[in-house]
Amino acid sequence: MKTFLAKKETVQPKWHLIDADGQVLGRLAVKAANIIRGRHKASYTPHVDTGDYVVIINAEKVVLTGKKEETNEYMFFSGFVGGESYRKLSLMREKHPEFIIEHAVKGMLPKNRLAAKMLTKLRVFAGPTHSHEAQNPVKVSV
Repeated sequence: MKTFLAKKETVQPKWHLIDADGQVLGRLAVKAANIIRGRHKASYTPHVDTGDYVVIINAEKVVLTGKKEETNEYMFFSGFVGGESYRKLSLMREKHPEFIIEHAVKGMLPKNRLAAKMLTKLRVFAGPTHSHEAQNPVKVSV
C-alpha cells in the first residue's frame, strides 16, 4: 500500500470559529495552530498546506496564567543601531489585543515559507463580532 500525500489542488479548506473569552492563551494558540496546519485531518501532509481557516473572536478577553501579564514583553527592532524597543503585554492588550494571539500562533508554526502562507488563514478580532459570517464558520471548543 502506498502512502497518501495530499496535493494543494485537492485540499478543500473549511472555516472554524474559536471564542477566546476566558481561554488560556497557550492552549488556544495550540488549537488554532493545529487547525491552521491541518494536523486535525487524516490527510495531513507536512509539506502541503492542508489546513483550514480560523476566526478567533474576543481576543481582548484571553487569559494568561501566573504573572505573565506584568512580566512578558514584546521586542520590536527598527533595523537601526539602538533601535530596540520593548512593550509590555498589558500595553499591547489595551492598544492591539489581536497581536497577542497572532504572535503566539506564529510561534507555534514551523519557521519556513509555508508557515507564512498558513498564517494568512488566521483572522483575529478583538470583539465578539467578525466579518466572516458568509463563510459559516463551525464553532470549535478549546
